Amino acid sequence: MPLALLALAIGAFGIGTTEFVIMGLLPEVASDYGVSIPTAGFLVTGYALGVMFGAPLMTVLGTKVPRKRMLMLLMGLFIVGNLLSALAPAFSVMLAGRVVASLAHGAFFGIGSVVAADLVAPHKKAGAIAMMFTGLTVANVVGVPLGTLVGQSVGWRVTFAVVAVLGVVGLAGVAKLVPDVPKAEGVRLRHELAAFKNVQVLLAMAMTVLGFGGVFAAITYIAPMMTHVAGFADGSVTWLLVLFGLGMVGGNLVGGRFADRALMPMLYISLGALAVVLALFTLTADNKIASAVTIFLIGALGFATVPPLQKRVLDHAHGAPTLASAVNIGAFNLGNALSAWLGGVVIAAGFGYTAPNWVGAVLAAAALVLAFVSAALERRDGAPDEAVAGSAPVEQPAAVAHR
Repeated sequence: MPLALLALAIGAFGIGTTEFVIMGLLPEVASDYGVSIPTAGFLVTGYALGVMFGAPLMTVLGTKVPRKRMLMLLMGLFIVGNLLSALAPAFSVMLAGRVVASLAHGAFFGIGSVVAADLVAPHKKAGAIAMMFTGLTVANVVGVPLGTLVGQSVGWRVTFAVVAVLGVVGLAGVAKLVPDVPKAEGVRLRHELAAFKNVQVLLAMAMTVLGFGGVFAAITYIAPMMTHVAGFADGSVTWLLVLFGLGMVGGNLVGGRFADRALMPMLYISLGALAVVLALFTLTADNKIASAVTIFLIGALGFATVPPLQKRVLDHAHGAPTLASAVNIGAFNLGNALSAWLGGVVIAAGFGYTAPNWVGAVLAAAALVLAFVSAALERRDGAPDEAVAGSAPVEQPAAVAHR
């Protein structure tokens, strides 16, 4: 794998840390600002919505900018947003900082996915994408637990200041290691938009929304669920997030490996098992050992879907994949926002802290249904759709060797 993938993984590490660390700090943030836990959950929802809308917006704004330069600009925006969160005097200002940081998220992963895939041979594309996303998953093993520990020990503001420093490291990594790949010639915005006429692209994005939304329905409220239901001490949330992160790392790598061999079977297995495990979490949440095992499995099964879903979008939008790739990252976060909101709704309605697990199970099961529908349509139509490729020039990055 090219060394440039390390730079992308470094940026992903910083972004992953700021995205997920808030979940372990919701009680502290809520207490500091004098708001309820469900209200503090809007920091998750707001970030996710920012990714969803920011992904296409930033990608379109960057259509005339070389990809390396755009990645660097996005990391700069990420740094500003986290500094704003760290210094926020009011909840509304912190929410604004979260949204600013989120604007970099979708475009960074969307453009980064295209760059990663272009750096390797065709049969290694899903593995390259998984390698970049390893930074995101490792953030949940190292960055998020340490950020949670720092936030609980010396204050959550320090955590976001440290995350801003991670952004500086990511910016330096991109500047040093990512090659200067010129923007593909002949591809216009209308060609990028043509990808959204492909029903398979839309189905893959819908699977992304529902499948990964199932993960966030449970994990957004992991802190109150584990402390109030399972009986863990507040400090235990840190190592529970480590378990979740370890599951993410393993699931991401397995998903990347098998997506290059049998993409749809990988989706069937991961989505089906995820729905079952989320449903069981309602029963295992009151047992410390069982809940810990379940949290690991949710991370593993949830992130096993990421490389195959991202690759499926790239495969079916291969004529002009940049915008579709970025929008699919936004779809992940639309699922996050939807499930975080629904989880807050069922908790506020008095169904208890385990109720979001049922929400997650239903969402994952719906994603599985769409996977079967997508496969059935593909079998009916024969070979994977080439409509987009025929309607736009195929992006071919210059001076990048396949390895």
